[in-house]
Amino acid sequence: MAEDRRRHEQPTNSGRRSLKRKLEDELIVDHKFSSTDDVSQQDLLYGIRAQVEVLDSTFSSSEADRALVKRSLHALSEFAKNEDIVNLIVESGAVPALVRHLQAPQSPEEVVTGTIPYEHEVEKGSAFTLGLLAIKPEHQQRIVDAGALPHLVGLLKRRLDGQSSRALNGAIRKAADAITNLAHENSSIKTLVRVEGGIPPLVELLESSDAKVQRAAAGALRTLAFKNDENKNQIVECNALPTLVLMLHSEDAAIHYEAVGVIGNLVHSSPNIKKEVLLAGALQPVIELLSSTCSESQREAALLLGQFAAADTDCKVHIVQRGAVGPLIDMLQSPEAQLKEMSAFALGRLAQDTHNQAGIAHSGGIVPLLKLLDSRNGTLQHNAAFALYGLADNEDNVADLIRVGGVQKLLDGEFVVQPTRECVAKTLKRLEEKIHGRVLSHLLYLMRSSERNVQRRVTLALAHLCSPDDQKSIFVDSIGLDILLELFQSSNSKHQEDSCVALRKLAEKATSLNPVDAAGPSSPISQVYLGEQYVNNPTLSDVTFLIEGKRFYAHRICLLASSDAFRAMFDGGYRERDAKDIEIPNISWETFEKMMRYIYSGSVEVDLRIAQDLLRAADQYLLDGLKRLCEYTIAQDITLDKVAYMYDLSEAFNAVSLKDACILFILEHFDKLNSKPCFNFRYGSLMKRMLPDMCDYFMKILGKPLK
Repeated sequence: MAEDRRRHEQPTNSGRRSLKRKLEDELIVDHKFSSTDDVSQQDLLYGIRAQVEVLDSTFSSSEADRALVKRSLHALSEFAKNEDIVNLIVESGAVPALVRHLQAPQSPEEVVTGTIPYEHEVEKGSAFTLGLLAIKPEHQQRIVDAGALPHLVGLLKRRLDGQSSRALNGAIRKAADAITNLAHENSSIKTLVRVEGGIPPLVELLESSDAKVQRAAAGALRTLAFKNDENKNQIVECNALPTLVLMLHSEDAAIHYEAVGVIGNLVHSSPNIKKEVLLAGALQPVIELLSSTCSESQREAALLLGQFAAADTDCKVHIVQRGAVGPLIDMLQSPEAQLKEMSAFALGRLAQDTHNQAGIAHSGGIVPLLKLLDSRNGTLQHNAAFALYGLADNEDNVADLIRVGGVQKLLDGEFVVQPTRECVAKTLKRLEEKIHGRVLSHLLYLMRSSERNVQRRVTLALAHLCSPDDQKSIFVDSIGLDILLELFQSSNSKHQEDSCVALRKLAEKATSLNPVDAAGPSSPISQVYLGEQYVNNPTLSDVTFLIEGKRFYAHRICLLASSDAFRAMFDGGYRERDAKDIEIPNISWETFEKMMRYIYSGSVEVDLRIAQDLLRAADQYLLDGLKRLCEYTIAQDITLDKVAYMYDLSEAFNAVSLKDACILFILEHFDKLNSKPCFNFRYGSLMKRMLPDMCDYFMKILGKPLK
């Protein structure tokens, strides 16, 4: 059994050769790696180990060995392009073998002839394969620990030794790519590359006549500069900036993309390097890249301009003066999210300068920035919101922001992250602070003279932003209230909802009350009360009421002082004038007792159970103070299902405060009412009916006396 298991685990030499031919034919020659699905995991592992074994056992300068190694490297690199196989390659011991072949073997023949078969191609294959393995972060340190860095740096330096050929350039390029992958998001390896002397040759390679080498060297420097201050400083000290700036002018998109990326990482969080970059002449070519046909370069250029503009007022102005605003605004309308994100970022930084704010708005930046608020990309949405916050700081932009519906957009937006919500709130506050003087005059002019859609936008915005001191001039003396009530009657539910929210905001500012408090109890009337102890007390009683067949003792003088209704009863020509016992029908004992308690003391506790009966009694006997108490209690119980009934109740008993509370409730909860299936049937007619009362209510609170 053990013998059979060993045979299964370890194929014979003839089986290995057969498998090798199969792998070569199917996977290497045709480069069809989808066909690895047809090869078992075990066979695949044997095939990988066979290639590693070749690398382990072959290290000479003979042409046959070099050819064999080159072929095995090619096989492993093709395998490594499939990320699902990378772990198998590493676990098969490929890393030490690959590191070994980064250097060319020395032999007496090479010393004599000065040549070696497949010169630089084996080293190129090794570097390429290691770079593919390093794409997985878990393998980066393993490759470095195997000693790869000194050899990779050595490959970079071969050009410095006077060697130059297409094959060498290929090896150098793959070495630079491998360093890029090894150092990606790995701070310690970035530092090791510098310690091994990798930065100076990479800077030197920026001047290579081979465009691919330039790109590879710039890509490595870009990675090494990211969040590593020592590396940044050495790159600058090696005089990389002049060459990088020249590369920005390249017609090769891949070259200027890498160059702008290196510069971006160099200036990030490095104010001194940023100054050196600007002194090296980078600003104008970076601005020109905004119009590149390469979207990656456009993106990196916009990001870099945003970095240039940070905390540097002069640079902000120079960027705009040199023509950056137009291309950045064009990028806001790109189908690519990252382009929009970076251009909004740059515009947000530029919009921290007063003159730039006006320039960005004048160039058409407001509308595309507002559209980006609809994005579900949190970063993009936030960048747009921050840019708008900057634009709102300039009085010249306020009317434009409002005219195109910016305030409504800010109010209605669904913002993904809390910082964006806070930014929008600050923008609205900033706009609110500017609604006075010439800004308000401009908006009133737009309200009078613009086409109807603009008038509506201005009116809605002013309802949210204007000072209470200006409400009368905007909404009563001008056409503001008419426009809001027109929207309230619209068949467009969005117009109705917007008007409800605006009217509700207007009422809040004018009254500083919550919906329920709008029907709050009034202050006690200034008068002398007989005292609660005399309620239903026969002492000195001179009139008796019959309630539900029971006597209730009262005092004429107290009743006469309480209301016109009782004065008419006792002083007029009614039969109750001289009656000793007065029957009061259609009222419960509890309700009458509560009413009398209010008359005798000026206050009474009103609960929901009795509030409506007491309201009816208070209305009948003209007890305004008690009526207000009842309205206040009832108003606290307004719900979506009860509001129509309570509005009818307010009309039946002329309960103005309750009616006002119903109006405010509907304004606040219109969206919920509108979502009900029976809205048009049940609430549509109610809203039409309450329109005159709503008009009267707002005229009253905005300071215009009613006729």
